[in-house]
Amino acid sequence: MLAGKIMLECSAETYRVEDTMDRIAKAFGIENPQSYATPTGINFSVDRAEAANFMRIAKRTTDLYKIAEVNRISRMIVADELSLEEALKSLNKLDSNRYFYPNKVQILAAALVSGCFTIMFGGTWTDFLPACIAGGIGFAGMLSVERLVEIRFIAEFFASLIIGLLAWGFITTGLGLELDKIIIGAVMPLVPGLHITNAVRDLMAGHLVAGVSKGVEATLTAFAIGAGIAAVLAFL
Repeated sequence: MLAGKIMLECSAETYRVEDTMDRIAKAFGIENPQSYATPTGINFSVDRAEAANFMRIAKRTTDLYKIAEVNRISRMIVADELSLEEALKSLNKLDSNRYFYPNKVQILAAALVSGCFTIMFGGTWTDFLPACIAGGIGFAGMLSVERLVEIRFIAEFFASLIIGLLAWGFITTGLGLELDKIIIGAVMPLVPGLHITNAVRDLMAGHLVAGVSKGVEATLTAFAIGAGIAAVLAFL
C-alpha cells in the first residue's frame, strides 16, 4: 500500500499502481491479492474474504522519478533481491524525500519552454522573449497562489490571467508581433498533458472510474486556463 500511495501521489496510472501492488504482494507469498486504486484512494486485501485496508490520497503532484523508483524497487522484490524489511526501508526513504527542483529552476524552465513552444507553433523570434517572460511570470504566479489556496484550478486561472495581461501588454507596446502565438507558447507549461495521457491509458486498460475522473480533472484545468485568457481578451 505504501508503494501504491507513492505512485498515486506522483500521478501514476491506476492500472500500473494495482499491477505493482499485486506483484509485490505475490512476491512475498500472498497468493490472491486484491487491490483497487482510484486517484483519491487505495483498497487492498490479502484475499477475497479478508478485511480490506483503505488509504486516502489527499494530495497529488507530478513526479515521474518516484514512479520509476517504485517500479525499480518492485522489480528487485520480484527478483528476490530485497527482503521485506529492506523493501519497506527503501520505500519509506523514497516517500519522505523530495526530488523537486527549486522554484527558481522550475520558473526558468517554464520560461524557456514557453519561448520554444511559441517558435514551434509558428511564432517569430520577436515573440520569443515576450513568451519567455509571460510564461515564466505566469508560472511563478501559479506557484505563489498554490501556496495560499489549495485549489489547483484557481492557481491556473490566476496564472493564465497574468499571461494574458502580459501578452497584451507586449503587443500594445510593440515588443511582440502575434498575440495568439505568445499566449499559446506561454500557457503550455500549465497544460495538463500528463493527466490527459493517463486518463486515456486508464480508459484503454478498463479502469473507467479513474479514466473518467482524470479526464474531468484535465478538462477543468483546461477550462481554468482558457477562462483566464478569455477574461483578459474580453475586457481589454
